[in-house]
Amino acid sequence: MKAFAALLDALVYTTSRNRKLSLLADYLRDTSDPDRGWAMAALTGELDFPAVKSSTIRNLMKDRVDPVLWSLSRDFVGDTAETASLLWPGGNSDVHPPSVAEVVELLANLTRASAPAELPKLLDQLNPNGRFALIKLATGGMRIGVSARLAKTAFAQAFDVAVEEVEEYWHALDAPYPELFAWAAEGGDPPDVSNRPRFRPFMLAHPLEDTVVDLTDFAVEWKWDGIRVQLVRVAGQTRLYSRSGDDISATFPELLDAMPLDAVLDGELLVRGSQQGGEIGGAASFNALQQRLGRKTVSKKMLAEFPAFVRLYDALIVEGEDLREWAWSKRRTALEKLIARLPESHFDLSSLVEARNFEHLAAIREGTREDAIEGLMLKRRDSAYIAGRKVGLWYKWKRDPLLVDCVLMYAQRGSGKRSSFYSDYTFGCWDGDPDQGAELLPVGKAYSGFTDAELKKLDRLVRQTTLNRFGPVREVERTLVFEVAFDSVHSSKRHKSGLAMRFPRIHRIRWDKPVHEADRIENLRSLIRD
Repeated sequence: MKAFAALLDALVYTTSRNRKLSLLADYLRDTSDPDRGWAMAALTGELDFPAVKSSTIRNLMKDRVDPVLWSLSRDFVGDTAETASLLWPGGNSDVHPPSVAEVVELLANLTRASAPAELPKLLDQLNPNGRFALIKLATGGMRIGVSARLAKTAFAQAFDVAVEEVEEYWHALDAPYPELFAWAAEGGDPPDVSNRPRFRPFMLAHPLEDTVVDLTDFAVEWKWDGIRVQLVRVAGQTRLYSRSGDDISATFPELLDAMPLDAVLDGELLVRGSQQGGEIGGAASFNALQQRLGRKTVSKKMLAEFPAFVRLYDALIVEGEDLREWAWSKRRTALEKLIARLPESHFDLSSLVEARNFEHLAAIREGTREDAIEGLMLKRRDSAYIAGRKVGLWYKWKRDPLLVDCVLMYAQRGSGKRSSFYSDYTFGCWDGDPDQGAELLPVGKAYSGFTDAELKKLDRLVRQTTLNRFGPVREVERTLVFEVAFDSVHSSKRHKSGLAMRFPRIHRIRWDKPVHEADRIENLRSLIRD
């Protein structure tokens, strides 16, 4: 546990990607099994201990530390694990700390009833760094600047293997991955995953930007506004994977029995939209899909109201034959033949877009605002299906974002390296004429789109114009306008404004604009395309 704690401590204070990779690779080479496997599972979000949540830690601390001191400290630090690890009153020993494997076993055996009594015994055995690592591991909220992809890249670098191979094996194996380490670190045979459904890394696209391509060499498809998924069926077992390789099968059970043959298919997960007369039509907006995302159990009502389907883009493997080395045009032909064997209720084919030239294509792209479409995809007709983002093969040409002027209303501290700054901003629009006493209603929240220098200036403004405090949130004077970019806006019963933005981000900080000139709710409502 001491080495894992030291690793997390170093990662928290490291901003360089290459340095993070080096730290992780060194740890994996120097640490023995199964500790390194459990560490990788923790870093990639593969561990779940239901008995320990952030609320568990907060309750333990409030029983041991003055609640006001805890609240003020947590607000200042911005991270529960860091605050608790420093304020914990019991023990400060790290003479014989448990191993990562021992900690995992202990956490796995905890229940909601036993955790309040057993967890303190574990925390008492550790110093502040060890307690920080333990709480991060137990609650699953690492947030230390290491993505699952970065951790897998470090694994590949540590043992000089291809990250694409690591990705393929990873999702078919269980932590602590003894077969994976035996292959990569010890030169053993590759893991035998032939009869297990496993994720294959997606082929990704570069933004088109100013790139000039010859349309005769490229096929054009719609870029649908859902989530990219991979449907895998092997030996009668079916799995649905997200773009990051997460298994989301339980959230969309209706798709698992719909595959009549063994295959690996690439597509967009969408939900059906209702047409007039109650008939099931095409794809609904992302807002409708969002009703299904992240649910561990799905009710019959949810299945009926938001039926999921996959709009297919590509075929990677069909009945044991690997098509990834084939040209896109040949794979497309195979996919067009395959679609006839799949149930229409759960699958359809992403249609191609015909355009005379780029000017015509640009006009088509801008005319898709009302559909469940993000933009266009351009794919070289002769391109193989290559994992990752390769230059010159696939391009994405997203439609221009929508823009609206909003007023800063609330700010909250960030996490990780931003825990000392108010970097998460809630903004609103006027519900009527501001000169007639109209109210500002929150319409969105963003924490990206500004530079480090702008962040410092915004943080200073928040501190100097605070009106009220609500735990970690500060209400500020209505003095600043953000130009907010977003992809779409939808009706929402969860928000007072009745609206929810898709992917809001700060486009510009309008230091010059008076707040009464910000947009009104009615302007946003006119953009709804539910």
